[in-house]
Amino acid sequence: MLKDLREEHSADLVVANIENAAGGFGVTPEMAQKIFAYGVDIQTSGNHIWDRVQILEYIADTPRLLRPANYPRQAPGSGVHVVEIREHKIAVVNLMGRVYMHTLDCPFKTADRILSRLEGVHTVLVDFHAEATSEKQAMLYHLDGKVSAIIGTHTHVRTADARISSRGTAYVTDAGMTGAHQSIIGMEVGPSLGRFLTGMPKRFSTASEDVKLQGVVVTVDPSDGHATSFESFTHDFDLAAYQGSKADNNSESDTSA
Repeated sequence: MLKDLREEHSADLVVANIENAAGGFGVTPEMAQKIFAYGVDIQTSGNHIWDRVQILEYIADTPRLLRPANYPRQAPGSGVHVVEIREHKIAVVNLMGRVYMHTLDCPFKTADRILSRLEGVHTVLVDFHAEATSEKQAMLYHLDGKVSAIIGTHTHVRTADARISSRGTAYVTDAGMTGAHQSIIGMEVGPSLGRFLTGMPKRFSTASEDVKLQGVVVTVDPSDGHATSFESFTHDFDLAAYQGSKADNNSESDTSA
């Protein structure tokens, strides 16, 4: 599906937030490698990035897998990565909010420091992984006209406020979720609902009904870094057909062996 989407939108760069890839909690090195193989160029993350201990060594050696830049410097990995496409540099910055989240360095000041060090880079994409809509909107006004796009993540529910500011910064409070939408933010309804009803801890499991891929497409003028078009998208994904095709391929491999 990603290959088709890339061709459909003539995408030069594909960025995906992968922090819930491992059953809703973090990502493993094997999963990150698969996501790169699917056609994702840069992977961003958030507060779940450290849920799988195996990722610590991998992220230190993989500059295209980002963790929020406002983690302490001692944390492995990086929060910014610059690529060059047709002689134009593009920076992807990963930040995490602090309202109702972990106590990290100030994301606003961290953004300022990063931008001050980016030389010859006009196109800057920011994944702002935050809980509070107010903090995300504040980041828009803080970076308005200084970055090409601010894409909100973390809350798993796509918001209807995608827009381009008068200064050329594309913004959406949350890009949505790739996963099962007949769920409570990707998890089976029963345990999640039970936790609200009883106040007792429940073991969560990922849901599998009504799977959709959601995201945004932003077009940027490389001469000045201003966004020229911005839209959200949703595509249905037939999980059963995919699993059946995968099983058939495995069966053929076994037969050939």
